[in-house]
Amino acid sequence: MLNYAFFHFFSLLKKWKQLSRLQRSVILFLFAFLAVCGVISYSSMGEAWKSMCSVELRIPPKPPHVRRGPSNLQIKAPRRDTRLKIQQDTMRAVEQLVEADKVEKTEKSIISWRGAVIEPDQSTEPPSSKIIEPEKPSSVEAEDQKEPVPINERQLAVIEAFRHAWKGYKDFAWGHDELKPLSKSYSEWFGLGLTLIDALDTMWILGLKEEFEEARKWVAKDLVFDKNVDVNLFESTIRILGGLLSTYHLSGDSLFLEKAKDIGNRLMPAFKTPSKIPYSDVNIGRGTAHPPRWTSDSTVAEVTSIQLEFRELSRLTGDEKFQKAVDEVMKHVHTLSGKNDGLVPMFINTNSGQFTHLGVYTLGARADSYYEYLLKQWIQGGKKENELLEDYMRAIEGVKKHLLQKSEPKKLTFVGELAHGHFSAKMDHLVCFLPGTLALGAHNGLAADHMKLAETLIETCYQMYAQVETGLSPEIVHFNLHAQKGHKDVEIKPADRHNLLRPETVESLFYMYRFTGDKKYQDWGWEILQNFNRYTRVPTGGYTSINNVQNPSNPEPRDKMESFFLGETLKYMFLLFSDDIDLINLDKYIFNTEAHPLPIWVPA
Repeated sequence: MLNYAFFHFFSLLKKWKQLSRLQRSVILFLFAFLAVCGVISYSSMGEAWKSMCSVELRIPPKPPHVRRGPSNLQIKAPRRDTRLKIQQDTMRAVEQLVEADKVEKTEKSIISWRGAVIEPDQSTEPPSSKIIEPEKPSSVEAEDQKEPVPINERQLAVIEAFRHAWKGYKDFAWGHDELKPLSKSYSEWFGLGLTLIDALDTMWILGLKEEFEEARKWVAKDLVFDKNVDVNLFESTIRILGGLLSTYHLSGDSLFLEKAKDIGNRLMPAFKTPSKIPYSDVNIGRGTAHPPRWTSDSTVAEVTSIQLEFRELSRLTGDEKFQKAVDEVMKHVHTLSGKNDGLVPMFINTNSGQFTHLGVYTLGARADSYYEYLLKQWIQGGKKENELLEDYMRAIEGVKKHLLQKSEPKKLTFVGELAHGHFSAKMDHLVCFLPGTLALGAHNGLAADHMKLAETLIETCYQMYAQVETGLSPEIVHFNLHAQKGHKDVEIKPADRHNLLRPETVESLFYMYRFTGDKKYQDWGWEILQNFNRYTRVPTGGYTSINNVQNPSNPEPRDKMESFFLGETLKYMFLLFSDDIDLINLDKYIFNTEAHPLPIWVPA
């Protein structure tokens, strides 16, 4: 029977020139199929066909399961042999021939905003109207496999710091929210193992396989969300939901997606408000939600910085309710009055849906990540949602117009605050997310002057460390607007001189190095890591926030290690010191505001 089939098959080959393009494509496809299945043997081709083949075909060994992770976790893919290459080339040729009959040229829409020309990847329709059917994440895609970039000494220092922090957490706070390293105990916020969940993807990226597997067992056995406990919608979304989704994508382990679906569903009651602006707090056991006891307001940053996570949850589950809820928030905020050249107030009422406490504008606490998520949602969705881009670009113009000033004596460009028309030279350390966000926007085609502003602002953020006695930044600084003998640019008030091991400056250093290749950003990050080790490291395990960055002899440790030190600060440190651009490729992933990477959606 096979010989009979081959007779007709090769008879068709003799009439090749007479065949249509489609018929040729079908024949190539059949030949590839038979070759893959091993049906066509070398001897059955005939002597004439043999002369065209100069290689021996062998069945390749079944490749091992390969996970996408850090270099020391990657399993080197087996070398593709000649047979596999022939099969792939043949299939690719067939696909190209068939596709050639379908291709139609379409003209892309162009968005122009104050000198920035943006070409959306596909259409300008928002992706929210249709959930993109996801594929199960593959740890390492075939085309991404390459020789791993060796881990360098600075990255090894980050791994050592993480292990030291993890030792304290494991010894004294295992399964609890946060470590108290000095008292060798723990503190609870939600009672959901915040530090452990926040650190999962960091362990994966750093290649800490043993620690990761131990933490996974805790998630599988002990992470239970059916608890009578109030959680903050924003914090639980960015840390827990974001951490689980990120770990699912990096590891391909469905356990983390199932847990993400569970917490996602339990957070949905927050959106049951008259205005659809969510309440700040949710009881994940009872399924009820409420505002804080003292107000019916939510903060603008909190209600507009949960979108990346809920949108991704919809994409993965096919359930539109998650994305619909958070998209409604953004569309509503887009229409509100009370903005000042794109700058938003800090509070919004859950009953009326209107901004409150009008006239106060900041890029610090309660507003910061609103601006960050405008850009990142636009990137996440394939650069299609024009309203997000317009709001982001308008806001950056508002920053330039109302909030930028220069300090004395070094003339550092900084971002201050505006209160009822009066400028304040106050800048939160939180604002140091902005250089990285601006650089990310410039990398994605926005105005070139965004990168120039990013370069000046990251210098300022570095000086917030360098001009302080411990080399660590305080929570808040005030800049001198007038030159005074013996005064630096940075002034620190006693109530503001604490350091919480925050990540924002290191985060921006990572973006700046990734996009510019300037080694000074790595050097600045190295200085910061050394000062964390010098003034915040606890010998028995863990790191602690400190009360006084101006006193090197006694920085007054606070006895608390925030979960974001492992989830963000050390992760960004490790990535900053890496020269492997594919270690969380910024053209494929977008970081949420807790440093959990989520995939950029591929257009359907």
